Amino acid sequence: MTEHEQLLTQVAAKARNTRPWGWPSLPEPADAATLARAEAALGFALPPLLAELYLRIADGGFGPEYGLLPLLDSEPSGEPAAVAQYLANRESGREDPDWPWPEGVLPISHWGCGMYACVDCRSPQAPVLLFEPNGDDPAQAWFLDSPGLTDWLHAWLRGTGWYEEENEGVDMALWTGFQGPATPARTP
Repeated sequence: MTEHEQLLTQVAAKARNTRPWGWPSLPEPADAATLARAEAALGFALPPLLAELYLRIADGGFGPEYGLLPLLDSEPSGEPAAVAQYLANRESGREDPDWPWPEGVLPISHWGCGMYACVDCRSPQAPVLLFEPNGDDPAQAWFLDSPGLTDWLHAWLRGTGWYEEENEGVDMALWTGFQGPATPARTP
C-alpha cells in the first residue's frame, strides 16, 4: 500500500469513528458529477488529494473542529458549501477591495468567528491556509497552517494541529502568497 493510500485509509477510519461539531452522521461521498459541477463553478480543479477526500471518504463532515465543508450542498450541520463560500468570498472581495479573496483559495473548513481553513488549489502542494480576519487587517489575516494538505491531514490524525488544546498559542507564519489591496503610490 502506498503512503497516499495509507493516508486515505487512516482518514477514512477516523472519519467513520469521530463526528465534528454539528454533523450527526458522516455524509455519503460526492459523486464524479458533483465534483465536475463544483470544479466548473469554481473555474479550477481541486488538488487530487482534496478531490479524493470528497469522492472516497465523504462530502464533508469529517476532519478537525467543524469538519470539511460539503462541496455544493449544505448538510444538516448548517455549514456553508465550499463552492458557495468561495464564490461569496470572491464577490465580497470585489465589493470591498480592502478585503480581497485570493483566486483559487478554496475554504474547506469553518473554524467559527469568520475563520476558515483553506486550500491553495493553484499550488501542486495544496498548502492549507488559515484565514483569520478578526484582527481587522487584511495583510495580517492569512497564515500558513500547513505546507500541504497531506501534512494537514497527518496533523489531524495525530492530534498535533494548532487547534488542539495542548497546542494553544502556537504561532503561524503569515502566508507570503497573499496579494492584498494595492497601495496607491504616494506623491512627494
